[in-house]
Amino acid sequence: MGRDPLDPRSRRRVDQRRWQRAAPARTQAILVPRWFKDATRIPSLAHDAGISIATAYRYLHEGIDVIADHAPDLHDVLAAAKEQDWPYVCLDGTLIPTAQLHGPPNVSGAESWFSGKHHRHGGNIQVLCDPSGYPVWVSPVSPGSTHDITAARRFVLPALTEITAAALVLLHLQRGSR
Repeated sequence: MGRDPLDPRSRRRVDQRRWQRAAPARTQAILVPRWFKDATRIPSLAHDAGISIATAYRYLHEGIDVIADHAPDLHDVLAAAKEQDWPYVCLDGTLIPTAQLHGPPNVSGAESWFSGKHHRHGGNIQVLCDPSGYPVWVSPVSPGSTHDITAARRFVLPALTEITAAALVLLHLQRGSR
């Protein structure tokens, strides 16, 4: 990731000519939240900003990279939980629905991004919440066919075993099969 496209110093280094950017940082700072919050389609965002669709996609991905760079690390979150004496943390997995994706099949030969439990395509993420229920960390995305406990074993449990000596309890929210 490295470069922060919203940082003017970074733009001066990369953009040799001021006309290389189709729109100012303000436009990009408005475009990204509109896409997340309102699910505004890219052609509409591009039209409203007066930029091409390709530039709107590039600005959107640059903005998402900046947000991802500022996300907390799991070890930092667990250290803060230990320091603040949280009695427990809650872990829950959820499927983020997407358009149909085709990738390599999983071990059983089925589509890896299709969730049989939810009967739709999507990505599985694990969310760690503080005792009040506020999300404090989100895992990287796994294919929708990945079971919650498998994703938890991959992303959360190794880091949590380091903290268990501090008597921090993990509550894994398990819903029924349907």
